[in-house]
Amino acid sequence: MPPKGQGAAAASDKPVKSADRVFDLIEAIGGTRDGMTFPDLQTALGIPKSSLFALLESAASRGYLELDDSSRRWRLGMRVWEAGQAYARQHELLRHAEAVMRDVVAGINETIQLARLDGNENVYIAKVDSTHPLRLQSDVGGRLSSHATGLGKTLLAELPDAEVKTLFAKTGLPRMTENTLTSFKALLGELAATRARGFGIDNAEYTHGIFCLAAPIRTGAGPAQLALSITVPILRVSVDGLAAALAALAKACVDIGTRAGGPAPDPKLARLVNLAASRAAIEDLHHCKRYKLPFALG
Repeated sequence: MPPKGQGAAAASDKPVKSADRVFDLIEAIGGTRDGMTFPDLQTALGIPKSSLFALLESAASRGYLELDDSSRRWRLGMRVWEAGQAYARQHELLRHAEAVMRDVVAGINETIQLARLDGNENVYIAKVDSTHPLRLQSDVGGRLSSHATGLGKTLLAELPDAEVKTLFAKTGLPRMTENTLTSFKALLGELAATRARGFGIDNAEYTHGIFCLAAPIRTGAGPAQLALSITVPILRVSVDGLAAALAALAKACVDIGTRAGGPAPDPKLARLVNLAASRAAIEDLHHCKRYKLPFALG
């Protein structure tokens, strides 16, 4: 028998295998558009057939998973959707952020996304689309490696360099496009530049043909936990358009942070609310030898 006071602590350190497997199922199925078949799940997760069947039946009986009879594919159930809605209800900041995001899109008609960092990935927790036929295709709940996105690098810039290296120690910095930063020297240099100017960019580093601006939302002391990004297809990129997007982005981040009771806005970000200052910042990007940007000054 463990000494008094140690049993509960020791037990809490041990994962419950069946619970972990249920979460693995939900995450695997949730990461697809069309669900997964039984063989797909067995191959992906390596769970024995009898155990997998029992887990699926249990999750389905509680409404967290459901089986499409025609395709025989397992999909997320209504209880997962309900849990997501409950998360939104319990987070007043998210509701306010979505209202601000809708105002931004009404003004500039480009897609805006809200994300937070989870490990070395940024997770999208809200999105408002532009009305253009040509726009970013992404999903709330989606995860991308943070070293290759504007949102991700903006959030990584909130951390010490040593912590950034630790986050990517196992995965490295995989290449997504020819513009992806794949060395720590390049990534840490970009994070320093992000801190200095107050916003991050994604210069077609994860997806070809996409340019993003991103900025942190400060809701309390310490590193920012959330960031916003505005995404513009390179075919629509211009200095005037990016300047307007950056000014709108800066204002949105300041507004959300203030509403959440955060600290005084970062002076660098507050300055960018001014359209002339945002235009100057975009022009500075163009002149910087660090980047090969897909637009001309004029």
